[in-house]
This record gives sequence, C-alpha cells and structure tokens, in this order.
Amino acid sequence: MPRWKAALLQRGRWSIGVAQGAVLCVLTFGLVLPLCCHRCLYSYYFLRSVYLDWMSDVALQESYERGQQALRYWQNLAAAESPASPLSKRPELLVTVVTAQRTDGRDFHYLLQVMHRLDVLLRSCRDTELCAEVLVCDVESSPSGTEDASLLEKRFRVVRRSLEEKKGSEHLNVFEKEKRDYVYCLRKGWELLNPRNVVVLEDDALPRMDFFTVIRDLLTRRFTLNSLYVKLYHPERLQRYWNPEPYRILEWAGLGLVGATVLLLFSVGLCGPWAPPLSPAVLLFLVLYVMAVVELGGRHYLLELRRVSPQLYAVSPATECCTPAMLYPGNASARVAALLDRVKCIKGYAKDMALYQLARNTPGERAHSVEPNLITHIGAYSSVRPNPPHPKLL
Repeated sequence: MPRWKAALLQRGRWSIGVAQGAVLCVLTFGLVLPLCCHRCLYSYYFLRSVYLDWMSDVALQESYERGQQALRYWQNLAAAESPASPLSKRPELLVTVVTAQRTDGRDFHYLLQVMHRLDVLLRSCRDTELCAEVLVCDVESSPSGTEDASLLEKRFRVVRRSLEEKKGSEHLNVFEKEKRDYVYCLRKGWELLNPRNVVVLEDDALPRMDFFTVIRDLLTRRFTLNSLYVKLYHPERLQRYWNPEPYRILEWAGLGLVGATVLLLFSVGLCGPWAPPLSPAVLLFLVLYVMAVVELGGRHYLLELRRVSPQLYAVSPATECCTPAMLYPGNASARVAALLDRVKCIKGYAKDMALYQLARNTPGERAHSVEPNLITHIGAYSSVRPNPPHPKLL
C-alpha cells in the first residue's frame, strides 16, 4: 500500500476514535450523569438551588420525629425499669457519650436519639456477648445537668462533674471549654472502668446499624494497635477525590486504571472489530474518563458499596475534621487526654485540629480514618457555634 494511503487510513482511524470519544463524553457528562445525579446531595451535578431547601426540611422533620419517638421511649422506660445495673470492670469496649445542653434545637433530643439507637444495638447482641459498656458523660454546667441525660439514668450510668470540678470553667472560651469537657470524659471513663478500648461519641453522632460489627473487625486489624485514634466519621462533603489527601489520588488513579481495563474488555466483547484500538492514547483517555465519572458522580456513593462487609471498610491516614465519633484502642484515651492538656483551643484551633496536629507531631504516634462513616451526624444545631435560622444539609 502506498505510504500516502496508509497515512490517510491512519488519520481516518484517529478521526473516528476522536469522534467516538467526543460522543461518549457528551452523552455521559451532558446527559446520563445530569439525569442520574441531579438529586444526589454529594454529586457535582446536584441542583442545589432546586433541591437543597426541600431536602434540608425533610431531614430536619425526620430528625424531629426520631427525637420525639426517642423521648417517648425513654419516658416510658424511665417509669418502668429499675435502676441501671453496675458497669463491669475492664470491658472489652467502652462507649462514652459526651453531652451538653443546646441553646437551639432542644426539641430534636439528639442525645435521646443516639442512646435509643445504642440501646437497640446493645439489646440485639446480648444473646451472644455484650457489645460494650456505655457511659453517658454530662458536661452541662448547671447542677442538675441536662434534662435528657436525667431520663437515661434508669438504663445507663450517667456521670457529672462536681461543683468543685466545674470551678474555673465559666470564663473559658467555648472551644477551650469543649476540649476540657472532652478530656474530662476521656479520663472519667478510664478511671471508672479501665477499659481495653474506648469509643467516644458526641451526642449528635447517631450510630449506624453495623456500628459494633465494624468496630469489632477494626480491633482485630494490626494497624489499630499502633493507632493513637481511629476516626469513625468524616463529613461527606469532604470525601471527594479532589482533596489534599494524597492517598485519595492514588485510589482515584487506580480506580481509573481498573475501570478503563474493564471498559476495553467490554468493548472488545461487544463491538468486535469496531472496538477502539488498544493503544496508550486510548487507555489514557479511558482512565481519565472513568476518573471523571466517579468524581463528578460522587465518591461518597462509591464508598457506600463497601458496607457489604466489615472487611471492605477502607482505612486511611487521619484527616483534620472532625471528632463526633472516635475509637481509642488500648490505653490511647489516657494518652490523648494527656496530650490535649498541653494545648489551648481557640477559634480556628478547636479540639479536632489540635488532636490532628498532636498526632502528627508526637513521635511514634499514628492516626487513621475509616470509610465509609460509622455514624450519621444529625446535629443540625451546634452546641458551640452560632446556629442559622434554617440549617441546611450543606
């Protein structure tokens, strides 16, 4: 074949390949993903102006109804049950729930929601072995503590600071007070029970139904024994690949390579001679195509597939934000309390950032995160920050 004919044929193949790629991109990113993802809260295609207010109202109403249901549950239980049985010493796992009074959102009864879920999970595992001991740490400054915590005393042990311990906290900034309350709860659980492992939940961290199953699996993994803490929650809006965490870039590229290989094999089986030629350029295009699809569609939804089995939950280096649910293996809770005592928290340097910096700067300490989240953060109204009139999901 003459050289000019071969060149024209090669150019024609490239033109067809480019046209096929352009059509694929237009259909995927201009039609399929917008149609499938326009209601997905954590997708780039989410129509915020259309759906955010409505979805926020629905979430608030569901949380309010859960709170009222939990309130009735605990009111009935408080009237019927005998006082809580004493906690067993040296439990395998202690769950400490830190609670304080909220100025806004009291009708949502976040603490009662969380304790209701924990009660359901604990009762479901009593036929085999006790999942955990549970301690409620009420850090409210009033002498009687929070009203919701008082409802729980017939079922769970509730600890409160004495008047002597509360002295000196009145003039602290809100972030330093939050840190000291957290340290107090860490130490109190350790002093009372000397547990083998500790989970600390804030009172708006609603455990998922596989909460104890996944934690038991985590405690069998070797990395856990060498961790200062393991984060059980990271905000969904910050779970995208396009983030500063380097490990996510590696995961993103690896997923693109696997997805591109699958697409090539599928196209060969489906299209036969009309399949795109196997070349570095085609492979690179498909890798970038898959990476764009999973990022724009939403990494959060890809992570949800890992809930099939506790062994599929991913473990990665810890990130800065946030601390509603933390696992402290071994005696790490005592070490964390000592470390936090060294720093003072202020606006812009709350306890989550302080803990992250301490873990990074302390020789021999490591910190990890688990994905997907083991809790749902239901706290639309904060106990330490100003609240908007109408909280939004984003």
